[in-house]
Amino acid sequence: MITTTIQNDLFIRAAFSQQTERPPVWMMRQAGRFMKEYWDIKNKYSFLEMCKTPEIAADVTLLPVDLLGIDAAILFSDILVTAEAMGGELSFTQGVGPRFANPIRNEKDIDALSIAVEEKLRYVADAIRVVQQRLNGAIPLIGFAGAPFTVLSYLVEGGSSKDFKLTKLFLNNHPALAHKLLDKIATVTITYLNMQIAAGVNALQLFDSWALALSWDDYQEFAHQYNVKIIAELKRTGIPIISFCKGSSVFAPLMAEARPDVISVDWNADLRRIKQTLPKGIAVQGNLDPFVLYADQAVIKKKIIQLLERMRDEEGFIFNLGHGIMPDIPFDNVKFAVDVIKEFRY
Repeated sequence: MITTTIQNDLFIRAAFSQQTERPPVWMMRQAGRFMKEYWDIKNKYSFLEMCKTPEIAADVTLLPVDLLGIDAAILFSDILVTAEAMGGELSFTQGVGPRFANPIRNEKDIDALSIAVEEKLRYVADAIRVVQQRLNGAIPLIGFAGAPFTVLSYLVEGGSSKDFKLTKLFLNNHPALAHKLLDKIATVTITYLNMQIAAGVNALQLFDSWALALSWDDYQEFAHQYNVKIIAELKRTGIPIISFCKGSSVFAPLMAEARPDVISVDWNADLRRIKQTLPKGIAVQGNLDPFVLYADQAVIKKKIIQLLERMRDEEGFIFNLGHGIMPDIPFDNVKFAVDVIKEFRY
């Protein structure tokens, strides 16, 4: 593991529930389509080319560092690169999103997936090294992966889904096959995240983006136990891990049992109340509704200050959104929001 002294370590301190003079701020999808500079790059390359070319991935990763002044960078990549490395035939189409040409339908499809992915994902490690060289210890770099249930949902649906019908049929009618697939994805995810740690990330986030599709019992069986396994098997001394899902306001008590350092909370919950129900030493991240960033700047400031004041006496708070920035949110509003947070003091 590469170790560098981080000049602005607010994010790391907050992630480990240590005292900070103000909340650190970063935002999910902060290196994305709401920035003109992102499109200047995107118009030259396909999405997967951007992910797989370390210098380009580094360029995009650093856009919000340079343009927004956030307290942590997150590697530009995608949660589905693990599924592609396993053998999923992945493509991205503008306006459609990710598609797998060979969706999982039976045990033979699962058996065809490889768990020997490290060489295929070497480009991610290379991108991490380029980013860290350029950051030169200024702020932390967050690595990430998709959690097994969420990755399974894409492989079974063949892409995005509004109702997860095929996924739920698969879980209900073929639970043994679902567990076989989940176990493979979990094994790959552990390898992948440990590779990121070795390459030099300073923190990790596990994205179980679509866990809200599950009932409580199904979350326990098909999501939670695999997230527990992943977090337990990471070689991450000094590297905090954030657990995120849509539905964290519901599943937070279970998520805490996996022993992440931080739980990222959606905007449906009172963040302070969630924090106070969690075991001591687990920080929270969130949880502004990203749609607030469409509003007038006076409204944005009011809503942010309300959240910051609500969390004033709580150790272990990272400001973020309840989910990612939407592509058409005005850049100036995002920059304004970051500035408001950075001016705040406990």
